Amino acid sequence: MKKSITILLAAMLVLLALAGCCKTPAEAQKVRIGTQPWIGYGPWWIAQDQGLFKKYGLDVELVDFVEDKEVNAAFASGEMNAANLATHTAIKLYSTGLGLKVVMLEDTSTKADAILAGEGIKSITDLKGKSVAYEEGTTSDLLLNYALSQSGMSLTDIKPVPMPASDAGTALMTGNVPAAVTYEPYISEVLKGDSKLSVIYEAGEKPGLISDVLVVNAKWAEANPETVSKLLKVWDEALDYYKKNPTAAQAIIAKAVGSAPEDLVTAFDGVQYYGAADNKSALTGTFATTIQDVAKVSKSIGLFDTIPDLSKLVDASYLK
Repeated sequence: MKKSITILLAAMLVLLALAGCCKTPAEAQKVRIGTQPWIGYGPWWIAQDQGLFKKYGLDVELVDFVEDKEVNAAFASGEMNAANLATHTAIKLYSTGLGLKVVMLEDTSTKADAILAGEGIKSITDLKGKSVAYEEGTTSDLLLNYALSQSGMSLTDIKPVPMPASDAGTALMTGNVPAAVTYEPYISEVLKGDSKLSVIYEAGEKPGLISDVLVVNAKWAEANPETVSKLLKVWDEALDYYKKNPTAAQAIIAKAVGSAPEDLVTAFDGVQYYGAADNKSALTGTFATTIQDVAKVSKSIGLFDTIPDLSKLVDASYLK
């Protein structure tokens, strides 16, 4: 009897040992993030390259889209848990009643978005009665309208010439329009192509006006608060890598957006990234005010009819 019990206990110990050896690790939390080939979202590609998602137990899929409307539709339909969006786009989606939260300010454009003009045009007031090329409904539209309003003007004081931002610079260089609104790398191409052209207004005139944020599906975030916090930690660690290894980091980002690093030097100089420490103060301070300005300009260009209550749009709790 004792021998049988001893054999049984031994067998149980073997089974327990085998169970321990064969135990599979906890499944990584799956997250789908919608993005576009813009350097402002660079830390995500650094995180992917450096294995930071895996480090934090996340299985992240960065889903790249070409146009704003594509990533907007994917996020709105629930295909994405999170998305990288321009601030004015986040407000627009929120105004439709879509449940989302802005959990992080990713970057602001200082010199990467600008209004360019030819000889004889030195200021915004000089644009009166002139044709200006820009892409409607985009950051270019936002920047132009804000610049005009600061000079006591509006679109009625100029001759709008709607076209893609990639073509606006070309139209200026070929002399089809005396002024254009565009962004990098087109700004650098324009200035390099014609030394007589110059920048008369930059996004940095209103810090945060042209900016990008990370938005998350509100219900998903409430059910997965730790996952959201981990994403923010990943971004912060990737940004730290960028600061310590700028050359390598920019090469990773350039590859992701399909450009050569040397072609994006000016673009990188014109963008300011925001880490966790920056966000803790910005989301409850300066950005809270800036987002109201973005909403007002967005309304003026027809992105929505009524400015929604933005008090619940920004949520800094996931940074804690």
